[in-house]
Amino acid sequence: MALSLKLPNTSGQVEAYSLRGTTPVKPAAGVKFNRIAYSAAHVVADPLAAIDPWLQCAVDWDETIAYRQRLWSLGLGVAEAMDTAQRGMGLDWPTSLELIGRSLDAAKDVPGALVASGCGTDHLMLENVKTVDEVIAGYEEQMAAIEKLGGKLIVMASRALARVAKSPADYERVYDRILSQAKQPVVLHWLGDMFDPALKGYWGSNDVDQAMDTALAVIAAHPDKVDGIKISLLDKDKEIAMRRRLPPGVRMYTGDDFNYAELIAGDGVGSEVTHGQSDALLGIFDAIAPAASAALGELAQGNVQKFHDILGPTVPLSRHIFAAPTRFYKTGVVFMAWLNGHQKHFTMVGGQQSTRSLQHFAELFRLADAANLLEQPELAVRRMGTLAALHGVE
Repeated sequence: MALSLKLPNTSGQVEAYSLRGTTPVKPAAGVKFNRIAYSAAHVVADPLAAIDPWLQCAVDWDETIAYRQRLWSLGLGVAEAMDTAQRGMGLDWPTSLELIGRSLDAAKDVPGALVASGCGTDHLMLENVKTVDEVIAGYEEQMAAIEKLGGKLIVMASRALARVAKSPADYERVYDRILSQAKQPVVLHWLGDMFDPALKGYWGSNDVDQAMDTALAVIAAHPDKVDGIKISLLDKDKEIAMRRRLPPGVRMYTGDDFNYAELIAGDGVGSEVTHGQSDALLGIFDAIAPAASAALGELAQGNVQKFHDILGPTVPLSRHIFAAPTRFYKTGVVFMAWLNGHQKHFTMVGGQQSTRSLQHFAELFRLADAANLLEQPELAVRRMGTLAALHGVE
């Protein structure tokens, strides 16, 4: 007998829903990927901490690190302390640095584990920042702290820089200073304003093509200090255009949670291998980790159709999780972790579990089922039913 429960539909009417009953895909053991794939990992909140969730941050460190160990076991790298971890959206810099340190320490016990950590300016009081020099000093402070721990940097987009920069030259000045000091090649991060409205006009222009020219000029001036750039613009054509213009050896890490399957598979166009395909640094990989791992394993073995067969069905789920307001996507990522039994509760840093409606969660549940991503169906049904009951659906 199929597992079923009552869920609201898109019209707000309650109806019965039965699971498909398809067994989730399991990655083959020991397959080495031919793409670098980072999952931007979420943090697990401590629901028993005596705090005011909107004002204070409490993390369950054991469960948070356990989730990273799961990602490593699937062959995925961890992009640490990024926006998926609610960086600058509930997770403050002192807690972020502790998270980075704990993650780097845990990675030492996992052969080949990849960790790259977010370096930004979020410790600065935004309204007090007046000059580009203050932004540089902010980056340098976090850069020194992460590199002291032995960490690889992901240079995150800065709200403070977007606030005070008056021209593309200001961006060039900041990134020139940071890149010239980096101890090892970094990943640059271009986050669109759909993820964070405070980043509108990044790289000194509201015109994406002009902004891209500035970012490419920064990379061209320091190709030996840039491992790659992650762009999160949700525009596959812009990503492909930029990918084909990158210097040899500089990777495009797709951050496109709408079109990642085709961007990772690539089109093979360009004089460099890296011009024709994207690597990955994705928040959605947190929520679909087993499928991502299995698909990347098939791609590495030349089974392109199997790659698409596995990853393709996850795209509608991802587009739903990242639907506008896109900045609330973290809620869907954590919801998936709870449904699949990777944490005991659906509580988030900053109380962010409240940012989506029951209708949103119900559709997410249906799409996760359609993508064969419910790892423990009975548990998922019970937990979805609990959430529905809290909203009056029983």
